[in-house]
Amino acid sequence: MVSQKKQIQLAGELFEAVQKKKIFPDCKQFVDMVPKDDPERIFRLWEKLKDEPIFDLKTFVLTYFEKPEEYSQVVNINRKKICREHISSLWNVLFRKPDKAVSEFDSLIPLPHPYVVSGGNFREVYYWESYFIAQGLRADGHEKMILNMVHNFSHLIKKFGYVPGGNRVYHFDRSQPPFYTPLAEMGIKLFGDDLLSKVIPAAEKEYNYWMDKDENEEKHAVSFSIQKRVGPEDKVQTSNYRLNRYWSDQVTPRQEYWNRDLAEARSFNGNNKNELYRNIRAASESGWGLNSRWLTRTNGQKTLSTTDILPLDLNTLIWYMEKKISEWNFRVGKDDRAREFERRAYQRKKSIIDLMWGKSEGFFFDYNVRTKKRTEQWTLAVVYPLYFGLATKDQATKIASHLERRFLKKGGLVTSLQESGRQWDAPYGWAPLHWMAVVGLKNYGFNRLSDEINKRWMNLVDQVFKQTGKLVEKYNVIDLDGDNAGGDYAHQDGYGWTNGVYSALDEIPKE
Repeated sequence: MVSQKKQIQLAGELFEAVQKKKIFPDCKQFVDMVPKDDPERIFRLWEKLKDEPIFDLKTFVLTYFEKPEEYSQVVNINRKKICREHISSLWNVLFRKPDKAVSEFDSLIPLPHPYVVSGGNFREVYYWESYFIAQGLRADGHEKMILNMVHNFSHLIKKFGYVPGGNRVYHFDRSQPPFYTPLAEMGIKLFGDDLLSKVIPAAEKEYNYWMDKDENEEKHAVSFSIQKRVGPEDKVQTSNYRLNRYWSDQVTPRQEYWNRDLAEARSFNGNNKNELYRNIRAASESGWGLNSRWLTRTNGQKTLSTTDILPLDLNTLIWYMEKKISEWNFRVGKDDRAREFERRAYQRKKSIIDLMWGKSEGFFFDYNVRTKKRTEQWTLAVVYPLYFGLATKDQATKIASHLERRFLKKGGLVTSLQESGRQWDAPYGWAPLHWMAVVGLKNYGFNRLSDEINKRWMNLVDQVFKQTGKLVEKYNVIDLDGDNAGGDYAHQDGYGWTNGVYSALDEIPKE
């Protein structure tokens, strides 16, 4: 929980006054600032001065709070004509040394090992993005930084029981798609089995977080009611379906998007405010933010229903987690533990296929526990079963056909078939999903389609780079001359997973 006395930039009257006044371009600016003096003293001074005719709130904040580092000013590289060379030059600019002990008033959670930031106003590590950054680090010869990533996330799991979405205290209420296990597998392949003694306990502890388990007891969910991140448990065709969803315990606007969440509350009449803010935070945990996957209609009203959805991508990731924990335990001689996770992985795979595979459509969908039906949203979450090897060959064949006919556009794969005005819908495509699609299709032998997706995506990134000298968080894959401003954020010299995926895709042999 945020201490309003120590971190007045995150909660309380001064925080709300700053955000409502919109004295900075985005809400994240203030929550990343650090009080220069005792916060209680600053707050009392603000209360004393705020009603004075000559009082200026922005001047007050800039006087009593340290500004966060502006990486856009730090990045000053001679731009190269070749995008890959620019990215290779950019890595060292985005590398950070281990954090020193920070002020108790700071929102930053210190990391003990070197790390990589995305750039722009992203001054911290983001969980699932790091896995895709790591692909580029490997391609560009920075394997040691991948090991640092594994150590940093192991540290966070040991300390908190999970990896917060970013190493800021305002992310404490939520994680992100759990990519620790595949990242740890990368580390093991690069640096050997000596890592197993560290990653097995961390992977199992993170697993307990997603399964709503503490060290003493498991919380069971029954008849489609759900305990936080796990559920439902329902006997259908003699099988217990026990899958996972995204969640938050908090029912307030996110501090880093305060004004945006307040505006969203005015547009969703189908949700009460507490329910809405929980669903916004759960959507944030998904990494996809608000998009068509989480939207439903209830009594004719638009409703945000993130916590009703069992997502395909999340459950595929947790299946992979169970599978790898089993494999790793076999390798260290803990056979009983390994068999237990093997059983859990088998049951989860069966549940995913039973509940999420649409036979008539030949496609995987999310599952809504409230309606007890698959959703009707066609999205690129479908690449997860290909990338992690959960799909059968027949399922992969049908998915590949849909990807080529429905999703493949001039600039690559569109994230969904809906144009909702949201970032993770049409007309946009995202680097991490392209990486998983290209690799996943190759896993099943669809090399021609994989290469075509790779070529179109790389060409689009090259085109935008030549026009602007920048890489962005996402790209308009339908209108190649359309808006590629990166959505929520302006152009910047590089964007974490776009940098990483571009370098990694450039290394994949083409047939």
